[in-house]
Amino acid sequence: MKESVVRKEGAALLKLARKCIAGNFKGKDIEDQKISNGISKGFLEKKRGVFVTLHKKGRLRGCIGNIEPVKTLLQGVRENAVFAAFNDSRFSPLTLDELNLIDIEISILTKPERLVYKGTKELLSSLVPGIDGVILEKDHHRATFLPQVWDQLPEPEKFLTQLCMKAGLSAAEWEKSGLKVYTYQVQSFGELDSGF
Repeated sequence: MKESVVRKEGAALLKLARKCIAGNFKGKDIEDQKISNGISKGFLEKKRGVFVTLHKKGRLRGCIGNIEPVKTLLQGVRENAVFAAFNDSRFSPLTLDELNLIDIEISILTKPERLVYKGTKELLSSLVPGIDGVILEKDHHRATFLPQVWDQLPEPEKFLTQLCMKAGLSAAEWEKSGLKVYTYQVQSFGELDSGF
């Protein structure tokens, strides 16, 4: 990434995400949750794609974000933390008892770039496992996997197959023409990372 988040900024964003989730249990508005002093306003006001991921005992518990840079970093972290905790349709809403059992990870995305390729071999060889987040798009279907998903699906064929199914497409859709593929990179940091 061109602009890295330094330790101080990352720690402040993680703390903010947790405060927003905890505040939701008390009926507090996310706009009332303030970030630590000393964090550059310019940094926080930049529009960035951002995802907030929750894990409970090492397992996914919620993940919501925006791929495109349509919100400021501050707004994206606030909203996506609450949405990941309470509005991820794959999970029941987080309970107060779970609050201290989750760990939070934030992923800040680069702007997605269209991947131009000819055929499946070139597509597979163009992807960088563990580095590239991937967006698949066809007709009205769209889905993404963050680069962290490569940990569970290290083979590009399986990665793309699962991503097609997530998008509501046939499993082998990535082998056909007409599919738009975009890649992006992330800087991710979490409460379990050393230094945060």
